Amino acid sequence: MNKPVFNGERLLDRLKRLGEKGALHGGGVCRLALTDADKAGRDLLVRWMKELGLEVSIDKIGNIWGIREGIEDGPPVMIGSHIDSVATGGLYDGVLGVMAGLEVVAALNDADLRTQKPLAVGAFTNEEGARFAPDMLGSGVHQGALDLDECLATVGIDGTVLGEELERIGYAGNVSVKNLTPAAFLEYHVEQGPVLEQEGIQIGAVTGVQGISWTEYTVTGQSNHAGTTPMAMRHDAGVVAARIACEARAIADEFGPPQVSTVGTFELNPNLVNVVPLEAKLTVDLRNTDNDKLIAAETRLAEAAARFARDEGCKVEARTLARFDPVEFDDALVSRIEQAARDLGHSVRRMPSGAGHDAQMFAPNCPTAMVFVPSAGGLSHNIAEHTEPDDLTAGGRILLNVALELLGE
Repeated sequence: MNKPVFNGERLLDRLKRLGEKGALHGGGVCRLALTDADKAGRDLLVRWMKELGLEVSIDKIGNIWGIREGIEDGPPVMIGSHIDSVATGGLYDGVLGVMAGLEVVAALNDADLRTQKPLAVGAFTNEEGARFAPDMLGSGVHQGALDLDECLATVGIDGTVLGEELERIGYAGNVSVKNLTPAAFLEYHVEQGPVLEQEGIQIGAVTGVQGISWTEYTVTGQSNHAGTTPMAMRHDAGVVAARIACEARAIADEFGPPQVSTVGTFELNPNLVNVVPLEAKLTVDLRNTDNDKLIAAETRLAEAAARFARDEGCKVEARTLARFDPVEFDDALVSRIEQAARDLGHSVRRMPSGAGHDAQMFAPNCPTAMVFVPSAGGLSHNIAEHTEPDDLTAGGRILLNVALELLGE
């Protein structure tokens, strides 16, 4: 029996070929969930799974599963992530975890190695939340954190309905969303931040995911003439929204790391140069590893928004788009990743994830951990996203070694 070997060149080839589905000029991809580009990516993934001898199934939220049988029946060790992207995504975000899962299967096949436990490779629907809110939707439904029917009825940013789009692209599966209970869950991902690169460290053993709070604020004022309406008599929705945006930044500055805040969308109506805005909408993304501090940030921003609206004679409404508590990963599994990195001669550090991941949905229900590799320049959600091939292979070798420990040879 040969020892399984993780093939970095084969991984790179799959990453590049999948990157052709929804490719953008100048690099990167636009593969929003359940679009035609996502369908093309899914079709290619399913084809590769079948070529590797996996038993493929699709559940009712569109998650894709490929199962490699074990000597024993029972819960599989699962490797998974997502293949959908943001509108200006890179070639590695999410996709790396799925393609590396396929490469683990290929390595086992090449070595003609049977494992005690089954191995599952999963690709989860709408992890990004870029077209349909919230993010981590497919994995959230699978793990019972989100309701299937409510998610199928979700209306996207383009007015489409998630369930109808699943039907349209042929990925409305008939398998129960509770079809698999994993023995353990591993996710391999690019860091999407600058820490590993700046510190010259090759591997991140991820300890957990910080809490995430997405809120949409809608401010309603009074539309009026920009030249004839005195400043003291205005009810300017745009001013209130701008003050909310500035307050979000002030909260992050005053709370300090690891608190972060982002105003990602900002819309004015009627959006004319010479008209006082009638309405303004903005989204605020707050994140912190400490749930009490995240709640404090949410409370302060909500109170400030109400105060700013009163000052301007406007109304403000807040709508929660997503809310996830901070998550801690299994310490023993994190330690296995650390040890595997050291055994292979790679530098490693423990670190939290600043971004949300499918793994956080599994953490409450089974041993879960993640492997990070550096992102050049800290860039992600950007067509220039890049990770060096040697780093991709290093992380893949660690993923394979830890998976083998869990699977049992």
